[in-house]
Amino acid sequence: MSQRMQGGVPMIVMDEEAQRMKDRDAQEHNISAARAVAESVRSTLGPKGMDKMLVDSMGDVTITNDGVTILQEMDIDNPTAEMIIEVAETQEDEAGDGTTTAVAIAGELLGNAQELLDQDIHPSAIIKGFHMASEEARQQVDEVAIEVDPGDEEILRKVAETSMTGKGADVNKEFLADLIVEGVRRVTVEDNVDLEFLKIETQTGRSAEQSELLQGAVIDKDPNHEEMPTDVEDARVLLIDEPIEVEEANVDTEVAVSDPQQIRQFVDKEEREIKEKVRKIKGSGANVVFCQKGIDDLAQHYFAREGILAVRRFKKSDLEFLTEVLGARIVSDLDGLTEDDLGRGSVRRDEDEQLFYVEGADEDAHGVTLLLRGSTDHVVDELERGVSDALDVVASTIADGRVLPGGGAIEVELASRLRNYADGISGREQMAVQQFADALELVPRVLAENAGLDSIDTLVDLRAAHEDGDARAGLNVFSGDVVDTFDAGVVEPAHSKRQALASATEAANLVLKIDDIIAAGDLGDEDEEPGGPGGMGGMGGMGGMGGMGGAM
Repeated sequence: MSQRMQGGVPMIVMDEEAQRMKDRDAQEHNISAARAVAESVRSTLGPKGMDKMLVDSMGDVTITNDGVTILQEMDIDNPTAEMIIEVAETQEDEAGDGTTTAVAIAGELLGNAQELLDQDIHPSAIIKGFHMASEEARQQVDEVAIEVDPGDEEILRKVAETSMTGKGADVNKEFLADLIVEGVRRVTVEDNVDLEFLKIETQTGRSAEQSELLQGAVIDKDPNHEEMPTDVEDARVLLIDEPIEVEEANVDTEVAVSDPQQIRQFVDKEEREIKEKVRKIKGSGANVVFCQKGIDDLAQHYFAREGILAVRRFKKSDLEFLTEVLGARIVSDLDGLTEDDLGRGSVRRDEDEQLFYVEGADEDAHGVTLLLRGSTDHVVDELERGVSDALDVVASTIADGRVLPGGGAIEVELASRLRNYADGISGREQMAVQQFADALELVPRVLAENAGLDSIDTLVDLRAAHEDGDARAGLNVFSGDVVDTFDAGVVEPAHSKRQALASATEAANLVLKIDDIIAAGDLGDEDEEPGGPGGMGGMGGMGGMGGMGGAM
């Protein structure tokens, strides 16, 4: 409850149950919550990063080291912590990868900011310094970035392999990288990549090495009638989003029947209605029907008798993808159906795989499918996450045309340049820029820690190499040596790094700008220190994270 004195009498301006936390307490509370989220994913960073097991309230299990997946699956109920989750989501949307790096840097920035706050540095000075450092760091990324030809498939494969290293796709990364680069190439027109035309399908029971890239679509459905054809070479395909069933009344009705013949008339009328629908489809020239909704049993019988393959219960997204593969239109009203609405191509059934393969007749037709295979559901799900990230970074590299050496090389180089930049800054902002530089070096330190290496010795060696002018010097986590990571094939897209710097800085500054928390409920046990169990429990706290005990 907050009070204001007026005429010597306290005036209540908030509800009695409302709680308030101000100034240093509020800042420490927010920083602790944000850092708790960042630290929960740090151990997943890099090729040697560990996985998290996430068990939701329904008992479903997810095993992954993908940062954004972990944070989205964790049951977090704290507004400050959710700001950090937004960093990961923004990074995923804009760059496709680097979510763990962005979140870890945001957490480290706030930890370093806490040190400055303890020295009585005003948050405004820290925010300004972090903003200056972020702007300078992104400019330096532009200077350090290596321009590459978007058609250089070797570089693109290295980018894909780097993205998949340490994830579920790591074991088969070279094989998968070839499929990824080829898939992206097929949906690229004049350096413009449209991944909407590349669909990922998964199948269990086989190894990842049996994954394949297919021109067209893969449909995991069965024919609706055993007498329907399963292979149609000259397919004229109707895509329909309305049910092929008897139209039902919009309201419940009751009909009194006095003569059994009247029942027969109802049945005959329904049969004629179904026959008419099938007749219209047959008359358009269609010999394959893919329906988003249901197909009546009687309609299935008529389709089989007419030699038409019909498949029902498609997802809307699958139907939309087939429009690109076949050059068809999605039909909603059979009365206006014409031959021009149909798509052209071929449909083939693989009985062993229980899949339909659909390919368009037009050589310029868009739409390819990456069929990923894995031994179990958990394996194939993690494989799909790794491949999706790799597709995004390859597309980003083609669009941006610039890459960076990985293995912590760019972070150490940026930190060195930021320290030189700080020397020319007056005021307390200089200290914030220096702390920003220190925060960037979290990446090589964590890479070393997760690989079981000495993080201090590693950082000393990396700094020495960069001081000697080797801007590509990074950590080989497998040998523990400092190497030219670009030549070693550890390559990251420049766009992803710029986005991570921007997202992490903006989130950290947003948290630092808050100096007052007003909540309708309990902010935590007043006997606890801010940021301790009570502080973290406030505003919904991080209690939900405890509920995901396997994730921590």
